[in-house]
Amino acid sequence: MLRAIADDPAADGYLLACFGDPGLDAAREVASAPVLGIAEAAFHLAAPLGRGFSVVTTLARSMGRTRDLMNHYGFGRHCLGVHACEIPVLELETNPDTAEILTKSCREALLEDSSDAIVLGCAGMADHARTISAELGVPVIDGVSAGVGMLSAMAAMGLYTGTASGEFAAPGPKRYTGLLRDYGV
Repeated sequence: MLRAIADDPAADGYLLACFGDPGLDAAREVASAPVLGIAEAAFHLAAPLGRGFSVVTTLARSMGRTRDLMNHYGFGRHCLGVHACEIPVLELETNPDTAEILTKSCREALLEDSSDAIVLGCAGMADHARTISAELGVPVIDGVSAGVGMLSAMAAMGLYTGTASGEFAAPGPKRYTGLLRDYGV
């Protein structure tokens, strides 16, 4: 992400397309345009669509990080459950049963949590959102589309990241010593 910002500093916005939103705050420190993570964007869109939503992510080991992000972003009370379909990220495009497994996991999440919407917890699931939504009859939010939509709205409104001061101000130069001396300024 930091390389993308450096390569195109005049972009209208940047989307971090990993559901863990890794490096989001660091990216916001160096970008003047808005930077969104797909988890953050998906939670923002899911919250007003009903009394609660469920998240279906890839592997069980990512469920804790998902809960941490929900609480960090202030959506803990909106999420009724986090579930895993147990398909690794890199197999989402190659597993011939992905659509069936993902739809089944979403259906089970709806029944178990009594939720009104589903958030898909991986960018690799994005292509399945509309099909699953049509089959299950509930909103299914993919963070990639949510993030692109939010960034488009921000650009149309002329919004940007406040980097002049405060939390997302660019960090000052640092002197590196010891093992890191070759990496600093």
